[in-house]
Amino acid sequence: MGEPDTGAAVKRAALRAALGAARWWPASGRARDRSPWTRGRLLAASAVLTAVLTTFHRLVPNTPGHLGSLLESFLPWSGLLVVPLLGMALLRRSALALVALFLPVAAWTYRFGGLLLPEAEPGTHDLVVVQHNAGDENPDPAGTARSLAAAEPDLIALEELLPAALPVYERTLAPRYPYHAVRGTVGLWSKHPLTDVRKAHIKPAGITEPWSRGLRGVVHARDREIAVYVAHLPSVRVHATGLASARRDESARLLGRAVAAEKLPTVILLGDLNSTVDDRGLTPLSSRMNVPARGFAFTFPAAFPLARIDQVMARSATVGHLRPLPRTGSDHLPVIARITLD
Repeated sequence: MGEPDTGAAVKRAALRAALGAARWWPASGRARDRSPWTRGRLLAASAVLTAVLTTFHRLVPNTPGHLGSLLESFLPWSGLLVVPLLGMALLRRSALALVALFLPVAAWTYRFGGLLLPEAEPGTHDLVVVQHNAGDENPDPAGTARSLAAAEPDLIALEELLPAALPVYERTLAPRYPYHAVRGTVGLWSKHPLTDVRKAHIKPAGITEPWSRGLRGVVHARDREIAVYVAHLPSVRVHATGLASARRDESARLLGRAVAAEKLPTVILLGDLNSTVDDRGLTPLSSRMNVPARGFAFTFPAAFPLARIDQVMARSATVGHLRPLPRTGSDHLPVIARITLD
């Protein structure tokens, strides 16, 4: 007879010991693993965190890296987090996680559900306005102008107007919009008389080169004078360390001060603000003006819009349903809104 296989004997002994330990492990531990109300605690915590961030996004600090603003720029997309969490909760058979998912659903519905509602009484409005960053590399400014005019708005605000393209916009829009003004790279076209046009000083202190991206004019319509601002705030950049938005935030503060000092009661702001209305960087404006209550109208990038950074706001007026217009040669989509004066 050969020598006994001691290695195999050790393995069998270890297996018997493991089976014995599993058999005598406290039943309460196995019950916790089997219970649908105790499984998926990490998924449930993730659902609660999603709800908290959606509802209390201002709790996220903006330093370092403007992380709060970065979150707020894409806040509407937080609802998509429910989909993978739901899938994992079903696979895990976790009743706890499924119940917890009601929290982010409720938070998202409360915060953004109204934007999904259809336009209320679309026939009742005083002005129709279009906002569009026309794009400094737009290969077809004439086609862009025709497309915007086809929507028949009362006002058209344009940004990134280059000297070479400006005569094309002026010539194409002139038949329907006899009144217009341009300051720097922003312009306003109106069907109604336009007076008292001046530059809006929104240039951040850190910019030393020539820079003019704001104007203010008075539109005479519906038996009143309406102060209309057109603005293009500085761009932001996303880096590994967060969001670089200091210049945009400074420009927003300057524009907010101008609106606060405006003596005319009715104000309409049209512009590429390089920010969403949820972003705290626009608080100097969004805290003083009404924003659209219906319509997501994501505008950038035009090929696959992820955020609405082209804005329509108003004071002593209501901004109705906001919707995008067909794509032009720009990297932004135009937006159109109906304004009801108070």
